Amino acid sequence: MARSGGWASRARLSCSTAARPLTRAWIKKPVTTNAPLAIVDKRREKAGESEVMNIIGDVAGRFCILIDDIADSAGTLCNAADALKAAGASDVVAYITHGVLSGEAVNRVNASSLRKLVITDSIIASDATNASAKIRQLPIAPLLGEAIKRIADESSVSSLFD
Repeated sequence: MARSGGWASRARLSCSTAARPLTRAWIKKPVTTNAPLAIVDKRREKAGESEVMNIIGDVAGRFCILIDDIADSAGTLCNAADALKAAGASDVVAYITHGVLSGEAVNRVNASSLRKLVITDSIIASDATNASAKIRQLPIAPLLGEAIKRIADESSVSSLFD
């Protein structure tokens, strides 16, 4: 029986095809071996619009983590968070590599079911992004600098992620 609040009480979710390698790599890590995986199945009828169709897996009562490579309008992300909450998720947070967050994206995130959106500083954040209590930006310059140094020194880059 899993303890409440442990890895087994969480569900990881992948929103995009681009995030699948990251999700697969995460599944292989020993610390997450017992973590269940759910998938948000979406359909994109046309560019800039998405509708979440299904939640594949049980998310009821679970702390859900959405992982994606990029969020531009944040429509898919917010739709996914709303669908997870509607399916009984206790909480939803998202981790995005590139937070473009154009147009009304920040307002959409602020009004969404997401508790927190974490993005990197690969794109300069707008004033609205910086002012949002729901959005946290993490610096990646030190990581990128170390990776470049290791490439130049012909040493291991993959060991940065061990």
